[in-house]
Amino acid sequence: MKLFQKRRPAIDYDPALWEPAVRTSICTGEAVVGFVERATGKFRELELARTAADIDAFCRKVGTDPQTLKHIY
Repeated sequence: MKLFQKRRPAIDYDPALWEPAVRTSICTGEAVVGFVERATGKFRELELARTAADIDAFCRKVGTDPQTLKHIY
C-alpha cells in the first residue's frame, strides 16, 4: 500500500484531434508519453515514462490498449 502516492485523474482528450503516443530515444532509450496532433503531427509531451509500468498506467488513464499505442522514434 502506497500512502503518499498522488492520485492522478483520468486524462481527457479529443480522440478526433489527438492520438496517444510514446516517443522513445534511439540512443538512450528514454521514453516520454504524450499525444500527437493528428492534423500537424506535432508531439505534445505529457510525462516521462521510466518503466513499462508507467506506459501501462498512461494507457489506463487514456483508455487505450498498450498494443495499439503509437511509437515514435
